Amino acid sequence: TVLLASGVTVTWAHHSIIEGERKQAIQALTLTILLGGYFTFLQAMEYCEAPFTIADGVYGATFFVATGFHGLHVLIGSTFLGICHLRQVQNHFTSTHHFGFEAAAWYWHFVDVVWLLLYISIYWWGS
Repeated sequence: TVLLASGVTVTWAHHSIIEGERKQAIQALTLTILLGGYFTFLQAMEYCEAPFTIADGVYGATFFVATGFHGLHVLIGSTFLGICHLRQVQNHFTSTHHFGFEAAAWYWHFVDVVWLLLYISIYWWGS
């Protein structure tokens, strides 16, 4: 739910940029980045506490490779959004000129959708 909540906050940021609400966009982007970081922290804690390793068969290998690859994309997306945050602070985005942010938001939503698929396949179906 942490990553899905960040999908809501990135959408809030997008609408704020479109409406010219610069401070709200900065707040929403900050919250999105924090949620991405928190998700990464939770994933790292899960890795440390997992009762299996990557060498413990198909499930362990699939779990660590799939969630690790996804985690890498979360870090990339967080970096992308961090750059957008800096650009928003420097007033680079306008209501009609913000494609860099839109690309980051699309990427972030893609990471969300992939997480839903991973969650269903690994945590529900796989356990």
